[in-house]
Amino acid sequence: MWKPSQTGSVSPSFNQEPSRPLPVAPAVDAARARSLPTSSDQASIGKGLVVKGEITGTESLFIDGKVEGSINLPGNRVTVGQHGQVSANMSVCITAREIVVMGKVHGNVSASDRVDIRAEGGVTGDVSAARISIEDGAFFKGGIDIRKPEPGTEAPEPRSAAEPRSAAEPRSAAKPEESKPAL
Repeated sequence: MWKPSQTGSVSPSFNQEPSRPLPVAPAVDAARARSLPTSSDQASIGKGLVVKGEITGTESLFIDGKVEGSINLPGNRVTVGQHGQVSANMSVCITAREIVVMGKVHGNVSASDRVDIRAEGGVTGDVSAARISIEDGAFFKGGIDIRKPEPGTEAPEPRSAAEPRSAAEPRSAAKPEESKPAL
């Protein structure tokens, strides 16, 4: 403490924090950013929510909670998050253009375009879609019905023979020609 009887200059001592650099936002992979809908593009059911009944609408839906009933969002994407659980006793549990499963689905799913079951996800029920992808480690118990794309949707580009196929793509069932007995 400074006393008036002291000689010399006294400067106030402030504990100034050293300047900190501003935090740098993590770089977001451009492809991932394009594939993930923004919050304005989709509705969300959080971890703590339980919905019982039918869900219909005209926007995409992200489910991280529990849904007991059917989900009918034609033309949109339904994503079941890692904590999400969807179950229905009806003929079709989820109907949408695109269905991504990272959680658990108990019931049949029907997509006009594709169904993607990620490694941490599981589906118990039948799948009906134009395209399906099941990652290694994913759980699936049920049947698969691959339908031709509906008119007005784009068909996937043909691949060269050198490109690998996914496990869900149909393989050619053609048998080698057998020699026919001469009559």
